[in-house]
Amino acid sequence: MFQKLQRIGKSFMLPIAILPAAGLLLGIGGALSNPNTIMAYPFLDVPFLQAIFKVMATAGDVVFGNLAMLLTIGLAAGLAKRDKATAALAAVVGFLVMNGTIGALLSIFNPEGNAIDTGVVGAIVIGSVAVYLHNKYYNIQLPQVLGFFGGSRFVPIVTSFAAIFVGAAFFIIWPPFQNLLISSGETISKLGPIGTFFYGFLMRLCGAVGLHHMIYPMFWYTELGGIEMVAGESIVGAQRIFFAQLADPNHVGLYTEGTRFFAGRFATMMFGLPGAAFAMYKLVPKTRAKKYAGLFLGVALTSFITGITEPIEYMFLFLSPILYVIHAFLDGVSFFIADILNISIGNTFSGGVIDFTLFGVLQGNAFTNWLYVIPIGITWFFLYYFVFKIYILKFNVPTPGRLEDDLSESKATVTTKGSLYDESLSVITYLGGEGNIEDIDACITRLRVGVKDPDKVNKEALRQMGATDVLVAGTGIQAVFGAKAILYKNNIVEILDIDE
Repeated sequence: MFQKLQRIGKSFMLPIAILPAAGLLLGIGGALSNPNTIMAYPFLDVPFLQAIFKVMATAGDVVFGNLAMLLTIGLAAGLAKRDKATAALAAVVGFLVMNGTIGALLSIFNPEGNAIDTGVVGAIVIGSVAVYLHNKYYNIQLPQVLGFFGGSRFVPIVTSFAAIFVGAAFFIIWPPFQNLLISSGETISKLGPIGTFFYGFLMRLCGAVGLHHMIYPMFWYTELGGIEMVAGESIVGAQRIFFAQLADPNHVGLYTEGTRFFAGRFATMMFGLPGAAFAMYKLVPKTRAKKYAGLFLGVALTSFITGITEPIEYMFLFLSPILYVIHAFLDGVSFFIADILNISIGNTFSGGVIDFTLFGVLQGNAFTNWLYVIPIGITWFFLYYFVFKIYILKFNVPTPGRLEDDLSESKATVTTKGSLYDESLSVITYLGGEGNIEDIDACITRLRVGVKDPDKVNKEALRQMGATDVLVAGTGIQAVFGAKAILYKNNIVEILDIDE
């Protein structure tokens, strides 16, 4: 299970690495081009500036709009044993067919119903189906008359057919789940601060799989978020109330209760999750800390500046769902505290420092109680830091940087036995020969090999070649060769003509 989690976590790292840059573009561009922001701050209404902000927002939004597909590709390519490009293509085909099937069934049986967006759940399911079919059939031999469609060409075909059934299954099981969320929202709106806690908690849980968009619109734009008379007009929905009051020069006192569906997110997004990122960074062994510093700094800044949290959350969500539930609980508590303290900060779409400054600080403490966010946020930073650090260590969660071995590279000294090519041939021999090797990969210091029969592996010979240690877990072999691990892997792939 640990090895599978490692591979899944590694598979998601490539699409996750794209998110900080996309988040900054979307967060900055979206916040500063929002019509409500422009209305509140007319100096932003400069055509040249707005053109830049809109391009930034669109560029970032297209990444997040296709995040489910990107995760599908990453999962399939990361878990494919051979010919990763074909696996990725099959995953895209499956994803498109699955969603096309859902859309077609909706148009036939429920044309007036709500759209079905399976988000990350659908991405994981269809990505897993695609990679399973790929690993099973990438080398299939068909009858001669169908020979052209054999091998890797067969994989996208069989995946597309499987995706039809996956889409049909989602069409059946997903609407009841959506209806459950809607009914939960109606209950939450009546429970006061306790309801605010459940709003934050449920929003964060659903955000894990991209379903939060089924919750917050009910509160932002409908009666569930409140009804308020502003400037003689009845305004419905939390966000609409906030911006109506923002535009009303005669408004006095704190902004109204609608802001309880916004204010709790600032402590989590600006302080809590950066604290979690810092904890994960501090748990990276010192020999690799420099390599991962930019990654953790990028995701922390994205959350702090823009309030976009997926880059951090996807670092631990799939590796430890329980840790994500703890994070969702803490976010709910943040909403509860903000409600009982009457923190009344609104936002455009997220809870980063941009919205905090525009709709909290610059509105004045008398309107928003923004000063409370600072001590709460500092507390939240350290709370997240220690909760994450303790949990990761206790349950050995393989967060980025800890996915690799914990041995210092300096310990993995290699004794040169000849040319690198000759050494690689020896490694193949000591692993039981070509016929015993099923797949091969490498991290910074460790050669990772899947073998058919681990008893054929000559561990002592590998150690004599320079491996600091040789670990066996089932049919998985891990030989710690230090910096030469990746070199051996590349040579072995070339020698055995292995498709990656």
